[in-house]
Amino acid sequence: MRALVTGAAGFIGSNLADALLARGDEVVGFDNFSTGRRENILPLETRGRFRMEEGDIRESGRIDRAAQGAEVIFHLAAIPSVPRSVAAPRETFDANVSGTHNVLMAARAAGARLVVMASSSSVYGNAEVQPVTETVPTRPISPYGASKIAGEHLGLAFSASYGFRFIALRYFNVFGPRQDPKTEYAAVVPKFISALSNGSRPVIYGDGEQTRDFTYVDNVIQANLLAADAQKGVDGVFNVAAGRPHSVHQMLRMLCDILGKPFDPVFEPPRPGDVRHSSADISLARKILGCEPRVDLREGLIQTCRVTPHLNPPHQGGRR
Repeated sequence: MRALVTGAAGFIGSNLADALLARGDEVVGFDNFSTGRRENILPLETRGRFRMEEGDIRESGRIDRAAQGAEVIFHLAAIPSVPRSVAAPRETFDANVSGTHNVLMAARAAGARLVVMASSSSVYGNAEVQPVTETVPTRPISPYGASKIAGEHLGLAFSASYGFRFIALRYFNVFGPRQDPKTEYAAVVPKFISALSNGSRPVIYGDGEQTRDFTYVDNVIQANLLAADAQKGVDGVFNVAAGRPHSVHQMLRMLCDILGKPFDPVFEPPRPGDVRHSSADISLARKILGCEPRVDLREGLIQTCRVTPHLNPPHQGGRR
C-alpha cells in the first residue's frame, strides 16, 4: 500500500508512519514542522520506502503533489490544542477546516480509495451521558472541537459526492512516546512527566476529579491500521479509546507511584474549553474495525516513562 501521512513529524503521525513502514507499506510524510519535530522522522528516513515532504496543508498545491499516487491518506495534520484554539480560533479554523478541505480535494484528485482522519473526543463537549457513543449529539465547547466536527462533515460529504471512503477516528486523550511536553499547550501526561522528572510540582487545572479516557498511542495506531485494511463499505466515525476513564487525580497518583515521586500537585483554575468528563463507548470500533485496546493506562505510562530522558522507572512500575 502507498500511504500519505499528513502531520507525519508529529507525535501520533510519526508513530503511525513507523508502523506502516514496519509492515512493508510505502509512506510519504507531509508536515510543516510547526508542531511536529524533525527528530521524530530521523529514524524513518533511514529505513527506505519513506519520503518526507515539507509543506502546509493550507497550501493546496503542495498537498496535491504529495498525495499523487496515494491509495490511503491518513490525515493527522492539525493544530491539536483546545486551549490554543480558544486563544487563536482563526488559526485553528484555517488549519483544521480549510486544511482538511485541501486534503480531501487532494484525495479526490489522486484517486485515493480512503481517507482516515484524526478527529477528537472534543466534538462531544460536555455530553450528558457517559460513556459516549458515536450517536451522542456533538456539542463542542471549544473552537478546536468545532473544527474537528466540521472536518468530519466535510469528509463525509466528499465521500458521498466523489466516491472515496472516509473514516474519522475520534481519539480520546492520546499519550505516549514522542509527545512534546515543552510547549505552552502540551497535553497533560507529558507535562506531568516533565514536571516530575525535573523536580517541580505538576499543575492540575480544576479540582482533579475531571475524568479522561487516557489512551496509549499504540492503541490508536492499531485503529488506524485496521481502518486502512477494513473491508469495502466500512466508513463513518468511530471512537478510539481505552474504554475506561480515570480522573486526572488517579492518573497523576499512578504516575507518581511508577516513578517513586511524592503526590504534590499545584491546583489552578479550570481552563476555558475543557470538558468535565470524557469517556468512550468503543463497542462500534470493536465490532466493525476489530479494535481491542492492548495497552492499559498503567502499562502505557510505564512504557512512556521508559523512553523519557532522565527517567528510570521501576521495571514493574512501582507498587501495585
